[in-house]
Amino acid sequence: MTLPSHVAPDNGGGGGDGSVPLDSGLARLQELGYKQELKRDLSAISNFAFSFAIISILTGVTTLYNTGLNYGGPVSLVYGWLIAGAFTMFVALSMAEICSSYPTSGGLYYWSAKLAGPSWAPFASWITGWFNIAGQWAVTTSVDFSLAQLIQVIVLLSTGGKNGGGYEASKYVVIAIHGGILLLHGIINSLPISLLSFLGQLAAFWNILGVFVLMILIPTVATERASAKFVFTHFNADNGAGISSKPYIFLLGLLMAQYTLTGYDASAHMTEETKNADENGPKGIITAVAISIIVGFGYILGITFAVTNIPYLLSEDNDAGGYAIAQIFYMAFKKRYGHGFGGIMCLVIIAIAIFFCGMSSVTSNSRMTFAFSRDGAMPFSSLWHKVNKQDVPINAVWLSVVIAFCMALTSLGSMVAFQAMVSIATIGLYIAYALPIFFRVTLAAKYFVPGPFNLGRFGLVVGWVAVLWVLTISVLFSLPVSYPITIKTLNYTPVAVGCLLILVVSYWIISGRHWFKGPVTNLKH
Repeated sequence: MTLPSHVAPDNGGGGGDGSVPLDSGLARLQELGYKQELKRDLSAISNFAFSFAIISILTGVTTLYNTGLNYGGPVSLVYGWLIAGAFTMFVALSMAEICSSYPTSGGLYYWSAKLAGPSWAPFASWITGWFNIAGQWAVTTSVDFSLAQLIQVIVLLSTGGKNGGGYEASKYVVIAIHGGILLLHGIINSLPISLLSFLGQLAAFWNILGVFVLMILIPTVATERASAKFVFTHFNADNGAGISSKPYIFLLGLLMAQYTLTGYDASAHMTEETKNADENGPKGIITAVAISIIVGFGYILGITFAVTNIPYLLSEDNDAGGYAIAQIFYMAFKKRYGHGFGGIMCLVIIAIAIFFCGMSSVTSNSRMTFAFSRDGAMPFSSLWHKVNKQDVPINAVWLSVVIAFCMALTSLGSMVAFQAMVSIATIGLYIAYALPIFFRVTLAAKYFVPGPFNLGRFGLVVGWVAVLWVLTISVLFSLPVSYPITIKTLNYTPVAVGCLLILVVSYWIISGRHWFKGPVTNLKH
């Protein structure tokens, strides 16, 4: 990395004239042509914490544990996690290498512009940015909606459960809870970054502590435990979805792991607020994914050892209304102590983790919106690019909150339509992850200049594996999940992602190509 002529290199101490050396991330930002507008206050740990809190094992695994149980059961849960985790690490390594070279809040779309070359830069930047931002909004929507659903289950179990006359909230009450959660997340994200940094670290700590408490507590309390043979070898092919092919069922079961292991681009979006971001941004991405894989594996094993009757856990007639993990927790404590209070408290631990996950997701959303509007890519860009006296992109925060609420309104019409929105969270984000990596291994293969963190001669191989994996899961999660295919059982993922693609490309052809020139520098020398 070469520093511009007006920047003194940071040799670890002050300059010979007593000057303070320039932060390496700030030096690189200025070299890329941007002035410092956000407050550079985050440490390496804080940067890692935001990504780790958004990946949030307790959020992803808990929310989609039903999917894993239904499609393959323990074999899909255990081995699917390791397979998806290994390939996700290839994606994370490639992203980290690019992040080290271009540490800006824009992240992925900025990388695409730089790596695609001058002629392709505007379009590459445009399509990556819109897939990234739409994917992030979908993540916030799905995370906060899953929290609203979990709160509804907690209330149901606290009032006697489904079989004991417990209170079942209507879809209107659930959407109201969702709106309340988003409102709180908007307020928290309006606070200065120093306070958000503390909350981000607290979120990471809570996720790790929560996983360890639950993975030990639940199998310990459970009076009936599964055998190691069941956990590591039992394959559940009885999915009631008309699918008998075991390989197909296993592949569908991968969705739980892949949905959970998303959102680590947050470390890239927080780079303009991170000290020495050209080193600490990449570290944040890699450590968040690596620790999540290890901790998540422990959580899955711990919970699965308490699984004894898969059909009952998935049945809508159980006390938790078919919410598998809630039923596992509730039953474990009820059978041992005669009441399920302890299980409900365990669900509260998860609810707090999901709350933190949604909070960090809004933080990441707002920084992406800030950067994308700084480059003029969004309608009313000047509005979303504004920062307040605390250097917080306040309008971008509230735009992210409002859009996440609007996306969740689809649940009132049809949960099938809502699931299509959620699918954008996984596929949309991963397409945005893969595009700059694809440009890195093709158009920029010969001229890419790595930053302090780089993969050396393995960069191209790792990049190609990452691109092929994203291509695989994009096809995989678009396949039918139930037969025969009807309006109610159709997998709307390709429809949702296809509509997003058509909208983004149409917007480009009709309007964007005339005025969007890719990332715009704002540093006046």
